[in-house]
This record gives sequence, C-alpha cells and structure tokens, in this order.
Amino acid sequence: MSLEPQELGELKSKIGRDPTPTELQIVAAEWSEHCSYKSSKRHLRILPMEGPLVIAEKGYDSGVLDVGGGYVITAHIESHNHPSAVEPYGGAATGVGGVIRDILSTGTRPIAILDGLRFGDISKDKQARWLFKNAVSGIADYGNCLGIPTVGGEVEFDQCYESYALVDVAAIGFGKKENLVKNHARKGDVVVLVGGSTGRDGIGGSQFASDLLESEDRSAVQIPDPFIEKLIIEAVLEARNQKLIHAMKDLGGGGLSCAISETADALGVGIEMDVSKVHTREPGMHPDEIMVSESQERMLIVTSKTKLRKLREICKKFRIGCSVIGAIKSGRQMRVKKGRRTLADLPVDTVANATLLDLPSTRPKYLYGIEQEKKLRKISNYPKTLLELLGAPNIASKIWVYGQYDHEVGIRTVVKPGCDASVLRLDNGKLLSAKIDGNPKHCYLNPREGAIGCFEEACRNVVCTGARPIGMLDHLQFGNPKDPEIFWTFLESLRGLSDFAKNLKIPCIGGKVSLYNESIFGPIKPTPIIGVLGLIDKKPLVPQRITEGDCLILVGDTKNELGGSEYFEYIHKFVGGRCPVVDFKSSKKNMRSVLDLIKRQLLKSSHDCSKGGLAVAVSELCMTNQIGCKVSLEKIPGERLDADRLLFSESHSRYLLTVGTKNVKKVQEILSKNKVSFRQIGRFLGDSIIFTKGNEPIIDLRVDKAQKTWVSSLRDLVLYG
Repeated sequence: MSLEPQELGELKSKIGRDPTPTELQIVAAEWSEHCSYKSSKRHLRILPMEGPLVIAEKGYDSGVLDVGGGYVITAHIESHNHPSAVEPYGGAATGVGGVIRDILSTGTRPIAILDGLRFGDISKDKQARWLFKNAVSGIADYGNCLGIPTVGGEVEFDQCYESYALVDVAAIGFGKKENLVKNHARKGDVVVLVGGSTGRDGIGGSQFASDLLESEDRSAVQIPDPFIEKLIIEAVLEARNQKLIHAMKDLGGGGLSCAISETADALGVGIEMDVSKVHTREPGMHPDEIMVSESQERMLIVTSKTKLRKLREICKKFRIGCSVIGAIKSGRQMRVKKGRRTLADLPVDTVANATLLDLPSTRPKYLYGIEQEKKLRKISNYPKTLLELLGAPNIASKIWVYGQYDHEVGIRTVVKPGCDASVLRLDNGKLLSAKIDGNPKHCYLNPREGAIGCFEEACRNVVCTGARPIGMLDHLQFGNPKDPEIFWTFLESLRGLSDFAKNLKIPCIGGKVSLYNESIFGPIKPTPIIGVLGLIDKKPLVPQRITEGDCLILVGDTKNELGGSEYFEYIHKFVGGRCPVVDFKSSKKNMRSVLDLIKRQLLKSSHDCSKGGLAVAVSELCMTNQIGCKVSLEKIPGERLDADRLLFSESHSRYLLTVGTKNVKKVQEILSKNKVSFRQIGRFLGDSIIFTKGNEPIIDLRVDKAQKTWVSSLRDLVLYG
C-alpha cells in the first residue's frame, strides 16, 4: 500500500469513512503515478489530439487512425523499465505482451512491434551488457512466438542508465473500421476474465513502477507466456467477428483494480465482481492479491448473458480460461465481494480519477553555462576518428539486435530493419511507415529543442521511405517529478513536442508518461521517445542498389551545433555545447521537397543525417551498398566551418539523396524551385570513403575496413566483453 498521508485523508473524506484493507490496495494501485498520471495529466492536454484521420472512442487503450478504404491502424507505446532493470528477460517480454493487448483491446490484429532500448555504458559496465543481452532475448522470444514481426527500433547506451534499463515497446494494429469494438454496456451484462490464470507474480507492479528503484523486488515482475497470448489474440478476434464483445480492456498496470474501475468509469456504469470467481494459478490467494496481481495474458470482456455461451465455446476451443467474475450494475459503484462478504464498495469516479497534482518546476542549475564549449584537442587523424565513431556502441550496426527478431513473418514487411524506417503493406493498397526515435544527449542539454529534434528525426525517417507523417506517439521518461528541476525538463520537452506537432499538423494519438526513472546512481537524462506513423498512397522508396557514377545530393544546412553529438561525447568526452535546433519552416519545406522527389520516382535512396553527422551517414550508404564515395567539404550547404564540424555536426532537417545521373538535373530544378538549401556534394565511385578539403583528402578509408568495424564492434562487445 503506497498512499501518501494526504491521499489517505482525501480518500476518507470522499467516501465518508475509513477504507477497508482491500479498498486501500485498490486505490493505491489506481492512484499510483504509473496508472493515474497524477503529476502529468493536466499538462498533457496541450498536445494536439484531434485530426481528420483520428478516431476517438471512450475506453480505448491505443490510438486509432483511419487509413482509408474502410480500414484503420491502431498504435500504442509502453515501457517496462523497472521490471526490466530487475529481470530483463521477463521484464522486456511482458512489455511486449502488454502493448500487444492494448492493440487487441480495440478489436484490431497486432501486425508489428518496434522497440527502443537504453542501457548503461556497455563498454565498461558488465551489468549493462547482461541487461542488454537478456532484454533483446526477451523481446525476440516473445514476439517470435506470437508470429508478430519486430520491424524496427533503436538502441542507445549512456552512463546515466547505470544499473538501470529503459525498455520501450510500440505496437501497431490493423483492421476494418466496422470491426472496431464500440465500448458500451447495459445493466445486466456480464464481466468476463479471459486468458491466463491470476497468480502472485506482478503484485504491486504499478506501485513498484511509481517509485525509485532501490531494491530488486522480483515479486513485482510478471511472468511471460507468449503461447497463451497467441491463443488470446485468436480467441478475441473470433469473438469480435461474431459480435460477442460489448467492451474490452487489457489487464495491465494495477491488474483487476484498475481494469474494473477504469472500465466502469469510461462506460458510466457500476460493476460488481466476486474474487472467488477469478481463475487463479495458486491456491489460497488473498482477495487483495487477486485484485492487484498483474499476471499477464489476461483480458476483461463485457458481454451479454445471451452471448456468453458462444464466448465460452470460443475460449474452450482455444483452451484459455474464461471466468464470469461480475456484472454491470446501475449507479457508479465498484463493488468487490467474496461470496456474500463485501470487501470494497467505492464510487467509480473516486477510484479512477486521482487528484491531479500541480508540481513546482525550476530551470536546472546545470543548464546555466552548459552551452559554453571547452577548448577541444585538435583532430589530426580524421580516418581514425571516423573509424572510432563507426565502432561506437551508439553508431555501430545493430544487426546483432534485429537479426534475432523475425521481421518478415506475416508477409507485410516491405522495408526491413536497418533502413531509416520500416514499411508495412496494408490490405487497402496503401503502405504504412513507422519509426521511433530518441536522443537523451540532446534532451539533457536543451529539453525543449532536444525533444523537438527527436520528433523531427522520426519524421525524417518516415519521409525517407516516401511517407507523409499522419500521427505520433510520445513516451516521456524522466526521473522523480517531485524534484522541481526534473519536472521543468518534463514540461519543456512536452511544450516543444506540442509546438512541433501543431506546426506540422501531426496529431498525438497516444503515449505514455514514465516517471521515477532513477537508480541509486541518480536520475536518467530526460528521455522522450517519439514514434511517427506515415502513410504511403502508392509506392514506397525501397532503397535501390547504388552504382558507380551515382550522385550524392545533400538537402539542408549544416550548422555549428555539436552539443550532445557522438563526436563531442565519444571522442572528446565533453558534455556540453549547443544542441541542434530545428527550424520549423526549413523542416517542413525539406520534408515536402523530398516527398515530392520520391513521388516522382527520381531518387535511388534517401537517408537522413543523425547520430555521427554527415561522415557517418555517408559511410552507412557506402557500407550497405559496398561502394566508395568522394565528397567535397567545400560543397556542403550551410555555414563555413572547420572540417570536424562539417563532418560530425548533427544538425537536423538534412537528407542525403542518391540520384542517378539522368535524374540529377530534374532533381536540382525541383529543389531550386522549392527554394530548398541543397548542393551536390559528391559522387559514388571506387571502394573508399573519401572526404576532401580543397584538393586534399582528409579521410580516405576503405569501405571493407569501415564495414568490418561497424558490423562487428557491438556484437563482439556484447558477446565477449
């Protein structure tokens, strides 16, 4: 029980008496930060959540977008940070399971998973390697068993995550608009618990996730079972097809306590349930344990008495549990009984709606003067520096990670992991592009501009596939919100995301706030993760093979803003400087121009510049195509800068376009007409990555040597230390 003294007093005042022990457990779960969003909810309202494609229904656990032809896509993002830091395999696996059921709760079939992973300094920290290795295995095993492709994601390492882990999982669903579950209920409808049995795993998980991580409470970590999850998916979709579901909700944080109260609140009804009717995994479970257990693979379904027989038949067919645990009542009370004995009798509105907090915020002291650069040692060996960056954990190839995922199952995957964004084929003839991005280094230096940069990078990535962004998901991860300096970084990040979303008219269709991300070593850096969904009406840009003579055009300006860059932090060990800032007008103009070129089929490939800057982005094109490239630093559009800044600046809104010689003139005409800043900076030839300043090469690095470092460094670090 984790109610604070003032909350306990508030509860007593609202119900006019002392709460029972069971009521205390129920309210403690629902009023936890993890479930109630009491610190953040009043501020989240500034995000734009409406748009021409957005479908809003009461009680949905995921966002819904109309993609035309009578079809919808659904999307949601969740995290399992505390559990993954304690038991990475199970924590990461159950994170996948939970977000999949959020997609299922709308009545759509889950079709894809994306994961964002963050750990400590993997080059020095053995525990970080252990957490990383096992979290990847948990995601891979769970997703592969379900037959749902993991199509993309990102991995990052930073000392701020020492003895901790951030495991973000996003999921995408797809279905017919007419099959969406329209959550409703009538007096006399029955409440059914479907799926796995309830055990003692995950007890108090929501409270565990709403506090500082100071102990390894393994009882709060849930046990995954992907095979039951697969059966639940098929059973629920069959029940949906037979119109047996009036309302549905996943049992996530807070277990039955939150599922019952939130369902009743969303539907404007009362629910009476009996804990003795819940099918349990272990004998002798206490009613309070049953109410707050977060055992996985469970769904709550509301149906009518006349439809119950068919629902039971479907569950029997798929060999999953099906227990009638309660009924819909008039009024708005949540009653929990054990036989005839009443254990809890609370107003639904009281349980489901914790009092929202108005926490103080103060600009962090560390930000004063952080943009001032220290004098850095002069780089003389640029090839060595580039090679070091290509082998850096945050830049090195992640094939060791996504190679463990089945990303082709389901035959929808058109563009696979390893590209800027993934692309899925939809049944209406269109295609969906998806990407998640984050950059805690930038967000640490400037929470507002850093968050905007994460958003813009995710947009750039889907634009590179030929998709126009149609919706975003945000996952806002910070430390203790009661620290005014930490809460200030949360508010600044949120304001930046809201401004950019409104400017580009990209609605926020869902998200998650995860606070108290701290270990004994302190809080994490501000870590907003942004997911962007893009729609392609006809053909995606599937990268074509780059060949000798193809031209390289850089769209967007390179600026003197290396704060938070991999170059500053990995090579110079310097935390500070001015982080990249997104110019909204240029960002929008560049996106539209690149989309226009892709629509006209004038490009062989489009690749964004991000971590590591231009030098790394060009190298990635060379390594994935097994061809060299010669680039002139004098031709790079933007400010006149020193060589290292031109090579490694991480300025936003930049695209590397590969163009065949016959289309170069047409591409340049269109970019000039659109008044976009661009230059042809090089040409593909030979077998070396060459950057010249004047007539002299300052980098001349063989592609095969670069690729060996890029591909093997992260894998070897994980496997051999």
